[in-house]
Amino acid sequence: MMGSLPPEQNALFYDFCLEKHIPKNHLLRHINQFLDFDRVREYLEPFYSHTGRPSIDPELMIRMLLVGYCYGIRSERRLCEEVNFNLAYRWFCHLGLEDDVPNHSSFSKNRLGRFRDSDVFRSVFNMIVERCVSAGLVKGEGFAIDASFVEADVSRQRAVDNASATGWVPDQIESRAVREYLEALDEHPELRRRQKSVSLTDPMAQWTAAKGPAIFSYSTNYIIDIENNIILDVEASPSAQSLEVKTTQTMIDRIEETHGLKPRRLMGDTAYGAAENLNYLVNKKGIEPGSVAKNKQVDALLNF
Repeated sequence: MMGSLPPEQNALFYDFCLEKHIPKNHLLRHINQFLDFDRVREYLEPFYSHTGRPSIDPELMIRMLLVGYCYGIRSERRLCEEVNFNLAYRWFCHLGLEDDVPNHSSFSKNRLGRFRDSDVFRSVFNMIVERCVSAGLVKGEGFAIDASFVEADVSRQRAVDNASATGWVPDQIESRAVREYLEALDEHPELRRRQKSVSLTDPMAQWTAAKGPAIFSYSTNYIIDIENNIILDVEASPSAQSLEVKTTQTMIDRIEETHGLKPRRLMGDTAYGAAENLNYLVNKKGIEPGSVAKNKQVDALLNF
C-alpha cells in the first residue's frame, strides 16, 4: 500500500543533537580541533566597549569567515544564509538550531571596522603558523614566493582612460576604497604612475592584461616553506611589479621578526630576480646571493 507524508506539523518537543549529525571525517571537524580563541579575545578586548548592548561574539565572526574561506563563499550575505541552514556550519560556529545568525550588515561593519583596525586576522594567521613551526612542519631552509591575480570588484564602466592616477577628482562623498587610496599615495609613489585606465570606484586596483583580457585586479603574494608547503606569510598589493618586489621584502622581514626564520634560498619566477630585490638581499639582509638556476617548478632559484 502506498503511503503518504503526514500534514506538516510542528512538534511540541524534540530531541536533536547537532554533534551526532556531523560526520567524524568532516573538514570542519579537522579544523575545529586546532582552534583556540582565548588569545584572540585578549587581543580584541581594547577594541570593544564595556558599555552598551552586547556585541557579536568575535569568535563567531571569525568562525564564519573560516567557513567562507574553506568553501569559497565570498558574499557576506550568502555566507550568513549558508550558516543559517547548513547544520555543519552551525555546529562549527557553535550555534544551536534556534540561535540567530548575525545580520550580514552587522557582519560587514565588524569585518571592515573593528576587525580591520585591530589587524586580528594577521594575529590569527601568525598563531596558525606558530603551531605549524612548533609541530615541526616548517623547516625554514627554503622558501618559495609567487603572486596570483584577484579580480577587483569594480565595473569597467566606472573608469577613466588615459588618465593620471591622481588626475581625477573623487566624488564629494568618498568611498572607503578611495579614501584608503588617497592616504596610500604618499607611502607608495608607484601608485602615482600613469595608467591606461583608472577605476573611479577603487583606484588602488590596477588595470592589467598580464593573464589574458585586461581587468582591474590586485595581487595576492605568498611565501611558502617548501618542506610541507606551509604558507608563512601573505600580503596583498596592487598588481604592479615594483610593488610586488617591495612586498617580498616586507614578508621576509616579517617572517624573520615574528617566527625567527631566515631561509638560505628563495624560489620564484624571474621577476623576483630584479636588481632591487638582489640589492635588498645583499645590502639590507647581509646575505650573499648565489647562482640562478632553472627548474620545472619555478623560473629562477636564488640561493642566498
